[in-house]
Amino acid sequence: MHIIINIEVRSIRPIIIIYTLAENFNITMAMKDIVVAIDFSKGSIHALEYAIELANLTHANINMVWVDNISGTEIAFVNELRDLRIETKELRNEAKGNFDELLDTYKDKLVHGKLTAKVRKGRVYQELANHVKQTDSCLLVIGTHGSSGFEEYWIGTNAFRIVSSASCPVITIKNIYNNNRGFRKILLPVYHTAQTLHKVPYTAELAKLTGADINILALNSSGLKSMQKIVDSHVAKIEKHLDAMGINYIVDSSSSENIAGDIIEHAHLVDADLISIMTDIQDQASSILLGPFAQQLVNYSPIPILSVHPKDNQTIQ
Repeated sequence: MHIIINIEVRSIRPIIIIYTLAENFNITMAMKDIVVAIDFSKGSIHALEYAIELANLTHANINMVWVDNISGTEIAFVNELRDLRIETKELRNEAKGNFDELLDTYKDKLVHGKLTAKVRKGRVYQELANHVKQTDSCLLVIGTHGSSGFEEYWIGTNAFRIVSSASCPVITIKNIYNNNRGFRKILLPVYHTAQTLHKVPYTAELAKLTGADINILALNSSGLKSMQKIVDSHVAKIEKHLDAMGINYIVDSSSSENIAGDIIEHAHLVDADLISIMTDIQDQASSILLGPFAQQLVNYSPIPILSVHPKDNQTIQ
């Protein structure tokens, strides 16, 4: 059952407040560098095209990163090690050639920024995490293949680890998504947890830079009045923040118990172009992984997912 209330609010407050808020919440009103994970598959090229559309709106640079993850640690014989070195050299040469083609094809499509390429060696998720941290990148974009049946536990592993390990927000996008839709509406689910507010400053900044409206979706799967009061308080804080930034928004609510499914369904209902979530990271068997809720959305949503990590210095009051 869905309970939907639409309230449209338009801000008339002075734009100078934007800079005050940006300073208080440790964010900037421009994106500098977007990293795109590239393995030269159709999915990663699709992610690159998506990132270019976003970079043209935010005046960002794009850095394509390919990770050579061939390891020689299990090689026992000299001949095998020599063969591995030859294979690695050939693979890197092929990657360089592929990058040259991508640069020739897409450099002129990036209107304001610069398109570059980088080769790293190691585990894919670790090297991408290291790269975004070392370059102080503002966003990582990766293509995902989705999942179905038995294979979902294998297909999703790398994507989940990349999202979990990156220090910056991550957008995951499936290759079936239409990149020509633009950035018109961002769906912002709100729960009773304090961490749900941590995604608001970045999401609001992205909306401001792209001209998107925000659809706040207040969620209360428990049906408890005490939880509803907390959610309502969070929504009021978000409204105040968006009013101050001059961002158009509406507020909807839902009491569905299937939170992930309801978010995807509502995103279709309002024709959203992006869904903003928290990563709800869990520590399982000494390995940092996405929580089950975030995994479901990354896995099954046909609409791009923006995953933001909780940060104490990036919230609203």
